[in-house]
Amino acid sequence: MSDTIGEKNLRDFWDDLARESNGEETLFFLDSKNITVSYSYPQFNLKINQAANLLIGLGVKKGDRVSVHLSNCAEAIICLFALAKIGAIMVPINTHYSERECLYAFEKCTVSVAIFQKEFQHIYNGKKAYSFKHKLVARTDETISDALCFTREMSKQPTELQEVRPISSEDPVEILFTSGTTSMPKGVVITHCNLLFSGVYTAWQLSMRKDDRYLNMMPSFHVDFQLCTLMPVLTAGATLILLEKYSARSFWKTVCTLRATITECIPMMIRTLLAQPISEGEENHSLREVFFYMNITPEEKTLFETRFHIRLFNSYGLTESLVGAIGDCPFGERRWPSIGRPGLTYEAKIADKDGKELPPNTIGEICIKGVPGRTLMKEYYKDPEATERTLSADGWLRTGDKGYIDESGWYFFFDRKENMIKRCGENISTTEIEEVLMAHPKIAEAAVIGVPDPVRDQAVKAFVVLGNGEQLTIDEILVYCEETLAKFKIPSFIEMWKSLPKNGTFKVRKKMLK
Repeated sequence: MSDTIGEKNLRDFWDDLARESNGEETLFFLDSKNITVSYSYPQFNLKINQAANLLIGLGVKKGDRVSVHLSNCAEAIICLFALAKIGAIMVPINTHYSERECLYAFEKCTVSVAIFQKEFQHIYNGKKAYSFKHKLVARTDETISDALCFTREMSKQPTELQEVRPISSEDPVEILFTSGTTSMPKGVVITHCNLLFSGVYTAWQLSMRKDDRYLNMMPSFHVDFQLCTLMPVLTAGATLILLEKYSARSFWKTVCTLRATITECIPMMIRTLLAQPISEGEENHSLREVFFYMNITPEEKTLFETRFHIRLFNSYGLTESLVGAIGDCPFGERRWPSIGRPGLTYEAKIADKDGKELPPNTIGEICIKGVPGRTLMKEYYKDPEATERTLSADGWLRTGDKGYIDESGWYFFFDRKENMIKRCGENISTTEIEEVLMAHPKIAEAAVIGVPDPVRDQAVKAFVVLGNGEQLTIDEILVYCEETLAKFKIPSFIEMWKSLPKNGTFKVRKKMLK
């Protein structure tokens, strides 16, 4: 290929990083107990090689899928690149997933090896547990059931990669599950080139330098962390400050103490930080950019920027687009609440249902053009129909989101995808929750919508109709949901109705519920 990445892969990338580094710090990790660990670029590359050799020894072949079920930690990053170096494919598991949701991902991807941490062992040792060839438990020295100790086994391995396999830049490197408008999440196939390109693109977008310190606490299984934080940090040769968890009480103090120059905030963070008491010296930080996605009010934006003496860098993207393909420019004006303009290599348009471009100030679907497998996702895993609906042969990605463009070429976000709820940065499918509710033997019908939440952007609200003569309490429904759904998908509000409003084709009229 003749683009920025060419035929380079992530193994080449890490070999270059280790060779060209003068021992600069690549990762500073702060866990929830305030215990820190730090690695230089060469040190981290050796850890990656050891993990890769361990996986080779366990029989992991090129193209094999390996699930990684870890909270934010160094091991999560090591696994990503170790698998990439041997041509295997990582399947990151959302740490909030229920056993049912994990099983879906394992079966969809025919996962052969699982790497997980102790707190999730019930998913791997339960009665309905999926059958893996090998299980490894990380972040502990304990021996758990039939799982190998990842740290102990990795430490036995040589630090030089033992097998160099042929890898193309367009080979898959991971399958990221993202909730769509269908009942179950779709697996977005991410290639070596996708990761490498995202690093170059976001490093440009944020004007990143080698002396930058990017502090982030977005989950390691999420596209925001992997493609919009981790890869640009490595591309620029900068330092990643990774927090295990977000704490509104301590976050801004950590920003100041660790001299972060870039960080990311989602709406929930903006609101919870503003709710904290003003502390002396909180404006004495080293930040020059706060990367931001999606909606807050003009009042919240003004309060945040005034209080913390920093402006927000607005951007719009989704897992399928890899990065903030539409966003503010690293220089020049910003026109809040505009989500910006298309970035380097991308095109965008507002289109009608047939894909025809609409004139300025007309609300339609936001569409983004790129190159599948390089500047856009490769495809949805084992779902050619969904891929065809979303991604055209000539590279137009239909986001499903509504927006418009003004006469000057600035884009504005208007509304979310149909049947989608955004809660604390997580996308939630209302269809999935509805199907779970209606699987209960006493529930005849269910409808789910998103309602405004002053802290979490949106909350989940369910409307439930019981079968004739059935009795069921709201508390019993919540217990059922807790056993079946990830915590962030459980309804915050439930109303019991005798019937749901429907249109002529018997579809629920959700606008009436709102």
